[in-house]
Amino acid sequence: MALHFSKEEFSKRKLNILHSMKEKELDALLMFRQESMYWLSGYDTFGYVFFQTLILDKNGNIILLTRAPDLRQAQNTSNIEDIRIWIDKDGSNPTDDLKIILDELSLKGKKVGIEYEAYGMTGRNALRLNRSLENYCDIEDQSELITKLRVIKSQEEIVYVKKAAELADRALDQAWKYSKAGASEAKILAEMQKVVLEGGGDYPANEYIIGSGPNALLCRYQSEKRKLSTEDQLSIEWAGTYKHYHSAMFRTILIGKTNPKHINMHEACFEALKNCEKKLTPGNKIGEVFDIHAKTFDDLGYNKARMNACGYSLGSTFSPNWMDWPMLYTGNPYIIKPGNIFFMHMILMDSDDQLAMNLGETYLVTENGNERLGQQKLDLVIL
Repeated sequence: MALHFSKEEFSKRKLNILHSMKEKELDALLMFRQESMYWLSGYDTFGYVFFQTLILDKNGNIILLTRAPDLRQAQNTSNIEDIRIWIDKDGSNPTDDLKIILDELSLKGKKVGIEYEAYGMTGRNALRLNRSLENYCDIEDQSELITKLRVIKSQEEIVYVKKAAELADRALDQAWKYSKAGASEAKILAEMQKVVLEGGGDYPANEYIIGSGPNALLCRYQSEKRKLSTEDQLSIEWAGTYKHYHSAMFRTILIGKTNPKHINMHEACFEALKNCEKKLTPGNKIGEVFDIHAKTFDDLGYNKARMNACGYSLGSTFSPNWMDWPMLYTGNPYIIKPGNIFFMHMILMDSDDQLAMNLGETYLVTENGNERLGQQKLDLVIL
């Protein structure tokens, strides 16, 4: 088995989940989030696009219900010993197989938590599950029970996040190396992803975001790949990824002659990031980090160009995105704690002048403050 963590680490995680279940008076938890399954057992797959669930009852029993292609996947990547297979056939309903397991665990009439906030929990699967469990047991949404435990990273996890940060730094070196007039965005992407994979990293949980010219103002991946003009702006958001742990970065790189407005926008992004760094300390609320971000931009006249969130937690996440709970937006009451990992992105999109500027870094919250995990310069780079 290719387990990425020690037995002691997995045992501690299981005990923490059982403790939270006891606090909520749960007799069992049905995990549908791949992140939860990976964190608890090491189970590594993209099979969550189909119906599968990992059951943990209050007695510590763990049973995986999945499809045949994931039997050996679970055997080779996890510490799960009891693996059940539901059969693919016309009209099959895996919730029937789930009920058999719940009966074995004497969960009829008991209180069962369910992770509804999961990409594999499609609307159809949720309807099937709810119908199957109606009048069978007392169910409630417990989508964030494990998520709230995962948000504090252990020392073993921090090692992986720091490795991911090293890979993200290498990718930025490639972006600077290959970004020039006439260069294709496709080539830049290929070279960035290449060094991550060659460094032992993984595919990220979502695509790298790249755009030049008007597309530099986009915050999502899109499939157009243009060549850079003699005077251009190139926005790239990417993450180094190692054992599914992410460390993200964001930059806007300028090509050729510089627009003075670009320089002013970068100075604003740099000031906002530094102000957020000062606020990202244990005991503060993450909503306060957003508020200082917003105030900095608003005071400098960029209210229309800024976003309504300025970052989010990072960790071990699976497709379709690397964003994790919680997000940095106004009023968010989550109290910052040592061991948190946050990606903070300062984004300015000036639609009137069609100008973009972005600056983003990943931080580890420490006992007395925070540590920027990337080692690259924050200067505006003009190539």
